[in-house]
Amino acid sequence: MAIERVCVVGAGAIGSLYAGHLARVLDVTVLTRRREQAAALNEAGLQVSGKSDLRARLTASHEPHGIDDVDLAIVACKAVDLPQTAARLEGGFRRAAVMTVQNGLGAEEVVRRHGEWPLISAVTFMSGTRRSDTHVEYELDTATWMGPYMGGGPPYETVQELEGLLIEGGLEAEAMPDLRPAQWSKLIFNAAVNGVAALTDLPHVRAFAEEDEFADLGHLLRGLIDEGKAVAAAAGIELHDDPWEMNVRAVTHGETLRSDYAHIPSMLADVRGRRPTEVDYISGALAREGERLGVPTPLNTAMYRLIKAKESSWR
Repeated sequence: MAIERVCVVGAGAIGSLYAGHLARVLDVTVLTRRREQAAALNEAGLQVSGKSDLRARLTASHEPHGIDDVDLAIVACKAVDLPQTAARLEGGFRRAAVMTVQNGLGAEEVVRRHGEWPLISAVTFMSGTRRSDTHVEYELDTATWMGPYMGGGPPYETVQELEGLLIEGGLEAEAMPDLRPAQWSKLIFNAAVNGVAALTDLPHVRAFAEEDEFADLGHLLRGLIDEGKAVAAAAGIELHDDPWEMNVRAVTHGETLRSDYAHIPSMLADVRGRRPTEVDYISGALAREGERLGVPTPLNTAMYRLIKAKESSWR
């Protein structure tokens, strides 16, 4: 399968980063939720600043009908928007593979309910901030990990082809025959970091790795991560990366804790905006897997219930 035309479904920060960089090497269409954003992108193109400096010309539409002759669709909406987004795609993209790139677990099953596309599972650590409908700032230039969905994906060679196209466009990417070890590494990392950030109103800062004093926040992060590791082990998953080390690497320069790093995790941004979070796909998914496998997850379960209660307080 030769990938020549791509549709990026979702024009938030992550979708815009994929669209802007892939437009350097491919014919890219963006499917937006709002008519006015599609019109703005068609008129002005898409600007990426920060880690990259580019302005991409692409095609945008707010209607999925008519965007059918693509080889790949990248579904880059947030997990909470995925059921509605996947329903919009039903009956379309008849010859395309579809890549999910949501946080947590379960995105592939949601998409599968609406079509029998060959699915690529993916997780990404890159991040950005949407400055306007036509401008995204690229902040964290880390990799997208991807592999064929075990429930029905394209040949691995297709994933490798996409890896090459992403790298050629200027992004970091790594193809894997089995994504689950990497997917679970990020799930456990996210359940701890996103959950604690959402409840404390703290960005991801050095406090998340501090363990010297009894009150230090790192003790809680380590406890959440150790629960996640136990669930992964019971599921037969050998993790790609140690989630505690992922946390430490993010907030350190070598051996020294950083004072200049303060990344705002997505769930903290949602809490500050009083929007529904992705907690059902992250802490909730981890806690439910623990229950299914008979592994206690009291910290992750408490985190899930507290964030759900916080969401309820806004209503």
